[in-house]
Amino acid sequence: MIMETTKRLKTLGFFVLVVAVTVATNLTTNYVSHKHDVCDEQGNQLPATYAKFAHAANAMETDFTVAAELSVHAVVHVKTKTPQKMQQFGGGGFPNDPFFQYFFGQPQQRQPQQEMPMQEASGSGVIITNDGYIVTNNHVVDQSAEIEVTLNDKRTFKAKVIGTDPNTDIALIKIDAKDLPVIAFGNSDSLKVGEWVLAVGNPFNLTSTVTAGIVSAKARNINIINSQMKIESFIQTDAAVNPGNSGGALVNTRGELVGINTAIASQTGSYAGYAFAVPVSIVQKVVADIRKFGVVQRAVLGIEIKDITDDLAKEKKLKTLEGAYVGKVGESSAAKKAGVKEGDIINNVNGVAVKSVSELQEQIGRYRPGDKITINILRDNVVQKLNVELKNRQGSTGIVSSQTSEDVLGATYKELNDKMKQQLGVDFGVEVKSLSKGKLADQGIKPGFIILKINNQPINSAEDVQAAYDATINNGQQDKGSGVKEGA
Repeated sequence: MIMETTKRLKTLGFFVLVVAVTVATNLTTNYVSHKHDVCDEQGNQLPATYAKFAHAANAMETDFTVAAELSVHAVVHVKTKTPQKMQQFGGGGFPNDPFFQYFFGQPQQRQPQQEMPMQEASGSGVIITNDGYIVTNNHVVDQSAEIEVTLNDKRTFKAKVIGTDPNTDIALIKIDAKDLPVIAFGNSDSLKVGEWVLAVGNPFNLTSTVTAGIVSAKARNINIINSQMKIESFIQTDAAVNPGNSGGALVNTRGELVGINTAIASQTGSYAGYAFAVPVSIVQKVVADIRKFGVVQRAVLGIEIKDITDDLAKEKKLKTLEGAYVGKVGESSAAKKAGVKEGDIINNVNGVAVKSVSELQEQIGRYRPGDKITINILRDNVVQKLNVELKNRQGSTGIVSSQTSEDVLGATYKELNDKMKQQLGVDFGVEVKSLSKGKLADQGIKPGFIILKINNQPINSAEDVQAAYDATINNGQQDKGSGVKEGA
């Protein structure tokens, strides 16, 4: 009995060995016969260097040497010089900002111009074309007078800003160079929580630094972008990111770009466990718009939305906590025309499920005015599909040729009623309703201030402000005379 059992075990052991050898042989055959052409997520064939490492990356997901080798040479060090403000509006002097003086007019008495000292700062950038286009953060190059880019091979170049988008904190700069190393775009949508990623950048001026971590969350909104139309749907990671990493690359284990490192969660200013990156899905759209149109073509539904909390669900008798709750619908908005109503819950855009405001903003942010999409709404616990033609912020489907005054000045406005005009002793003017990052806030203007004239033209509405801004940008003519008065 014991001998027979032993014989059976030996036979079984031989069978297992044969199966193991067969499987190993098949795997080896499949590996060797695999095509050597390597493509990115969009099906575009990649350079030969990617083919060299691709199989190793697939065979060993945590071999970070592959991703590091494929990305570190395309990440650059960005150094900037920015003029320090010498005068502050409301502090005895007039704003020392040429645009502000040009927009509102020169004062009758001016203090002597002083040479402003330059403040130096640094960050990172990612080369995306071999002829010198580089993606970085808007806050890295914002208001910079000089930009210097240092490559991984230590060559330095002067850079110019091609375009910026404060709403996503992305900027595109350009250096005059050829045959540069680039990073292939990956697919940030396919990233999974728990997946390994690398952060590549220049923290503390330490060039070519690589750190590793995992994706710890997606579609994270941390309210760090100070803009009226911000899009925050960050990739959260625990890869160590410090000051100087801003604008650098977040890459997957195949060395593909999946995000632009933007912010850290810290009470000290240094890494404390979590970092945040703009998904490459947003980056690609912003960069494509800047290169083609000079400015980002922002599509909007024209609604006010909020995340569904447990309290909101109880208050409104909602049976779900997923989606974006519609609090208000603009009168001439794309959503209004499509049939969206206050109280609806939007939970799907073109077949992609959205569970929060940040996810909805990310999906809509991928489209341009005039694009037609479908959205799913939940109304009275019944799902409906609506067709929407997206509009721009001006309420049309046309291409926007320049930034809006709201983008540059960073303000929203409220028209003055007759009672307010009588109290202030004026016949015209608009009240500054709210402020975000922009030229008005930079110069000390606060909510409640009243704008009376721009380029000597009376202002009565937000449309008047936009018209004055357009005239300033298009005509390049400077008129004198301005008035800003603080409201009651």
